[in-house]
Amino acid sequence: MPQYYIAYKPFNVLTQFSDAQERDTLTVLKHDFAKDIYPVGRLDRDSEGLLFLTNNKRVNHQLLNPRFGHEREYWVQVEGEPTPEALATLRTGVQIKGHFTRPCQARIIAEPELPLRDPPVRFRQHIPTTWLSMVLHEGKNRQVRRMTAAVGFPTLRLVRVRMENLLLGDLQPGEVREISPEERQVFLKRLH
Repeated sequence: MPQYYIAYKPFNVLTQFSDAQERDTLTVLKHDFAKDIYPVGRLDRDSEGLLFLTNNKRVNHQLLNPRFGHEREYWVQVEGEPTPEALATLRTGVQIKGHFTRPCQARIIAEPELPLRDPPVRFRQHIPTTWLSMVLHEGKNRQVRRMTAAVGFPTLRLVRVRMENLLLGDLQPGEVREISPEERQVFLKRLH
């Protein structure tokens, strides 16, 4: 029977259940998953937020195949104050490793209420930071970090807050919840 969960992947945790180097993995999550449940996609070790887990291989394929282009929203703390030109470049596409990223949504937002990160982002008194909301339809390796760096505003903190209609909401780092039947119905319909 298909099962669907979302979790808040903490900072400094690998998006896998085991690691030969004994780094923190998804075993830190506060849930006892069945052996056939796996994370769909990845969040870098130094990123945090919404992680989707399932045993449904068809859904896994649809989420990972770039042809389907599902939405993922990230809240991104960057160093500095992005200019209108930098935001426009993020929106139209940035060249990374020889290819251009797909157009995305990028806008400045107020500092969101998020759980404190452990360890906290380094504070620099004379360098301001800005929070962005970025909505992407593709997920290349370290894409958001590479995009903000390419326009001159390095990422300090990266939190995925949404995949399609699934929201991180008030989950805390390490917490897991099964998605509701209503969420599942909307989510699966959007993947087609």
